[in-house]
Amino acid sequence: MPPIDRSDRSTARAEHSLLAELQPVVESNLHRHLGVAREWFPHEYIPWSRGRNFDGRLGGEPWAPSEATLPDVARTSLVVNLLTEDNLPGYHFAVAEFGKDGAWGTWVDRWTAEEARHGTALRDYLLVTRAVDPKALERARMVHMSAGYDRPDGFSALHAIAYAAFQELATRISHRNTGQVSADPDCDALLARIAADENLHMVFYRNLVDAAFELAPDIALRVVRDVVMGFEMPGSTIKDFRRKSAEIAIAGIYDLRLHHDSVLMPILRTLRVFERGGIGPDGEAAREELASFMGQLDKKATSFTDRREGIRAARAQRQAATV
Repeated sequence: MPPIDRSDRSTARAEHSLLAELQPVVESNLHRHLGVAREWFPHEYIPWSRGRNFDGRLGGEPWAPSEATLPDVARTSLVVNLLTEDNLPGYHFAVAEFGKDGAWGTWVDRWTAEEARHGTALRDYLLVTRAVDPKALERARMVHMSAGYDRPDGFSALHAIAYAAFQELATRISHRNTGQVSADPDCDALLARIAADENLHMVFYRNLVDAAFELAPDIALRVVRDVVMGFEMPGSTIKDFRRKSAEIAIAGIYDLRLHHDSVLMPILRTLRVFERGGIGPDGEAAREELASFMGQLDKKATSFTDRREGIRAARAQRQAATV
């Protein structure tokens, strides 16, 4: 996404004032989250009896590709999701830059703790079931985390909040569909549990964006336009991400159709982005841009779905020819 021009001091002041007005909404949604979030323990979801020592200091058996019983695309998706969770310190730092006082600080720490639990559980599952090469996984973690995370140029605190609303829903869908594709009941149960957390996170951030619309609809519309039109998953810096995301899309775990129909549109509808009144000229211009973008994205999603059927058919023919 191109850098957002925030040189207009009046815009910066307006956003700062809006964030101050959102503090009571942050506090009420923090209390709501703490009231509905259910405590759970990663160790209860890991099939420990399936594990054994690897080679190295403990003298176990080296990992072999034949031990990876999950479908390849499920393993790819699990690793991408895990590496995204591993980079949590970078995301925490970026969000905490916006302030650590009061309810927002409490939320940031709570959100970080819950997301870290996801990473713990995913890594335990992958290693215990010997689904991936542990050395390759660790090397990928080091590379990805060493690159860190920088929020896009010009992203304000409100941009980060809006981005998180869409990203958390996207992550929920990716986790849920990965579990279903895995054909492993243990994996499916774990990812369903993680997806439930991600949904609560989405609701928290979406409620803040909704409140921003009530207070300053023009600013909120511009922010949502920026985020939707420039959206990238936080794992986009992972090595070979484009190839991996293509495989994930072909498998139907997460693709343009899901992104349009199950992530962007549900949140835009809940926020009543295209129905709200009281919008000024700047907001109307942003809404028109967003509507045009969504129309184009819908066409691209349909085109991808059509192409995918051809790709799947060609693969099925190749597999049949090798039998």
